[in-house]
Amino acid sequence: MRVLGWLILAVSALAALAQDDEKDCPQCMTNQFAKCMGSSCDCTLQVAPDVKHPVNCSTLTRKCWMMQNEMYRLKNNIGTRRKPTEHAMLDNDGIYDPQCKSDGSFHPKQCNGTSTCWCVNSAGVRRTDKGDDDKQCPELVETFWFQIQLKHKSMTKEMDEAQLKDTIKKTLAAYQVDPAYIEKIEYLKEDRYILVDLKQNISVTSPSDLATAAYYLEKDVKGNTLFSSTYNRSIQDDGIPFNGEKLSFEQAYVYYIDAKNPEFSMKRMTPGIIAVIVVVCLAVVAGLIVLFVTRRKAAKAHIYQKAEGRELDEIQKQQLTT
Repeated sequence: MRVLGWLILAVSALAALAQDDEKDCPQCMTNQFAKCMGSSCDCTLQVAPDVKHPVNCSTLTRKCWMMQNEMYRLKNNIGTRRKPTEHAMLDNDGIYDPQCKSDGSFHPKQCNGTSTCWCVNSAGVRRTDKGDDDKQCPELVETFWFQIQLKHKSMTKEMDEAQLKDTIKKTLAAYQVDPAYIEKIEYLKEDRYILVDLKQNISVTSPSDLATAAYYLEKDVKGNTLFSSTYNRSIQDDGIPFNGEKLSFEQAYVYYIDAKNPEFSMKRMTPGIIAVIVVVCLAVVAGLIVLFVTRRKAAKAHIYQKAEGRELDEIQKQQLTT
C-alpha cells in the first residue's frame, strides 16, 4: 500500500510539474493553437492524434499544417469555430484534410479520405477535376500571383487614396509580406474595393510564403484569427485605425494565378458557368449574322466597303463583352 501511495504521489507530482512547465512558457504569438511546453518551451502544433509538428513562433505557420490542425480540431470537437461574418468568403470545395510534406508545403495530389483525388497548386487550391486514386499529379504547380480583394465598410470621412495605400502596406507587414512582393494596390472608391496584387519575387528572402500570409489575413477578416490574443495584428475585429476612424472589412476574396493554366474539363463545369459560355457564344453568332446581313445589303446598294480581318475581330470582342 505504501508503494502504491508513493507511485500516486510521484505521478501527481509529474503531472503538476508538466502543468507548471506549460504555464511558465510564453504563448506562441503567431499561432494560438500551438502548445509550448518543457524546460526549453518548444512549441508544437497537433495535426493528428499522434502527430505534432514543431512550430517557429517568430514566423507564420505554413498553411498546410494550419489546415490539418483545423480538421483535427473539428474531428475532435476541440474549441469552437466562430460563425463567419455575413459576407465572408466561402470556399466552394469546402475544407479538407491535406497531405503535407515535411517542410509544410502541399503534396501535389490530395484526396478526401476516400478514392476521390485531385491536384492542387502550391497554395493548396484545387486546379484540376476530381478523379479516383489513379489521378496523376506529377508536379506541384506554383501559384506566383495572388490578388486579394477587400471590401471595406462605409466610412464617414473622405478616403485619402495615398494614405489608404500606405495603411494597406503596413497592414500586410503584420502578415510578414515583404514590400517587394507588393506589385500594385488599387482603390475602387465607388465600390469600396481595395485590390492588392502580390507576386512572387525570387530575389526576396521572406520567412513566410504568400499563400500562408493570404490565409492568415483571410481568417482575420472572417473573425477567426490564427494569431494569439496578444499578437499586434493589424486587422482586429473592429478594424484598422485610419484617419481617426476604424477601417473594417465586410468581404475578403483571394484569387490565385498559377504558373500553368488550370486543367478543368467542360463536362465538370457547373450549369451556371456553362450557361454563361453558351450566352457568349450565341452573342458572337448573332453578331456575325448581323454583320453578314449588313454586308449583303451594302453590296446590293453598290456601297461596298472592304472588311478588314481585324475589324471582324473587334466586333467579336464587343460581342464578348456584352
